[in-house]
Amino acid sequence: MRALLRSGLATTAALCLSLVAVPAHATPPGPGVSGRIIAQTTVDGTDYTLREITIPPGQATGWHYHDGTLYAYVKQGTLSHFDSTCSLDGRYQAGDSLTEPPGPDHVHIGRNLGTTPLVLDVLYVLPHGAPFSEDAANPGCAFQ
Repeated sequence: MRALLRSGLATTAALCLSLVAVPAHATPPGPGVSGRIIAQTTVDGTDYTLREITIPPGQATGWHYHDGTLYAYVKQGTLSHFDSTCSLDGRYQAGDSLTEPPGPDHVHIGRNLGTTPLVLDVLYVLPHGAPFSEDAANPGCAFQ
């Protein structure tokens, strides 16, 4: 009986691991990129989370997209925002705000090309239980 149970658990674990989708060549955030939750609530199946994101000089968020809309405010530094065509689609300085639309057709990367830490306040409006971001492969840009 134990052998059968062990075999069943091993088979189930192997099946679960095989179902996990791992994007090819996903680009993780650079060293030192961090986020801390300031406030969080769920209303009618939507998660609202306010986070402070810090990106050190020379680092980036990694290529990604979101399952819901994001609203960001630049507290410090300058955000260089690039879309999947490798084009700079926005340069935001302290005091500026921006909106990121949802979906895999809005892959982007945020980079700190400056010499001081970049600090953002970001409001995530996501379906309940969705991750803050979904990793995406570099779309062919010469930078990460």
